[in-house]
Amino acid sequence: MEEGIRDLRQRFGGLPTPTEAEGIWAHLWHEEAHNSTALEGNTLVLHEVEKLLEEGKAVGAKPLRDYLEVKGYGDAATWVYGQALKPGDWTDGSIINMQEVRQVHHTLMTPVWTYEPTPGSSDQEGPGKFRRHEIQEFSGGMKPPSWTEVDHLMRDWVDSAEALREPDGEIPLPERLAIVHNRFEQIHPFLDGNGRTGRLTLNLLLGRLGYPPAIIHKRDREKYLRGMQRADKGEPGPLAELIARSVTNNLHRFVLPAVAGPVKLLPLAALETEETKERALRAAAARGRLKAVKEADGTWRSSKAWVEQYEQTKHQKKRT
Repeated sequence: MEEGIRDLRQRFGGLPTPTEAEGIWAHLWHEEAHNSTALEGNTLVLHEVEKLLEEGKAVGAKPLRDYLEVKGYGDAATWVYGQALKPGDWTDGSIINMQEVRQVHHTLMTPVWTYEPTPGSSDQEGPGKFRRHEIQEFSGGMKPPSWTEVDHLMRDWVDSAEALREPDGEIPLPERLAIVHNRFEQIHPFLDGNGRTGRLTLNLLLGRLGYPPAIIHKRDREKYLRGMQRADKGEPGPLAELIARSVTNNLHRFVLPAVAGPVKLLPLAALETEETKERALRAAAARGRLKAVKEADGTWRSSKAWVEQYEQTKHQKKRT
């Protein structure tokens, strides 16, 4: 992950801003809102999420709560992406502060909370406010601390996140991120919405470190939960691997194509389209139908221009 981002900075000048690559960030926004809420049981499919976030249309016949959850997540993700790249007045120069954590939760939870507050909650536990209830032990055996400890534990958590800026010769960055993310979920600072808030704050940290966001896909839900349980026991490796793979995939799928230009040679994973996935591009390259270069390590590289030529030719062949 660290080598990939250094290569990006050296070759292409860094991550594009949302203004520079609006379509790329919109796709990330949709994917994250869909998958992160789906991890918690939301039933909207990606098409319904896109319609809701882009056009404000509630297509389908899903429970109102599901639409409000996605709307809140979309708003919070937009805020996070903006703050990661242009902090403005919110930051005091630290990588994250308590006010920002509360704001993420407030933006995330306000739509659904206004419609249907969490059962048993008090007025002091609304969006952006720490819990004042005890939390039952998780299925993996970890029990969050008492609510009376949350405030000082979150201050400690902010300090631990700040340490991510400094290099560590012993622990790789993905493992350090996994430890920080897992610790947030262990503290469970809010009465509801902790999983979604934790993943959003993870992406705020990634953005400020110069990385694309991590999207934990719903298909990886069991891996994610097992990774959390392993991290609870002091083994952050599996969770770190999941985070690192997600960041790398987003670097290839969304960011590199936006900043590389039409003729730069990129891995095929960075060039797949809605119509032609990486596997099909690899097969076309091997058959000589797609212009591509095979590296010494067996990796195929091509360009956006060559992929466009291949897709045009493929369509022409289908019509004859």
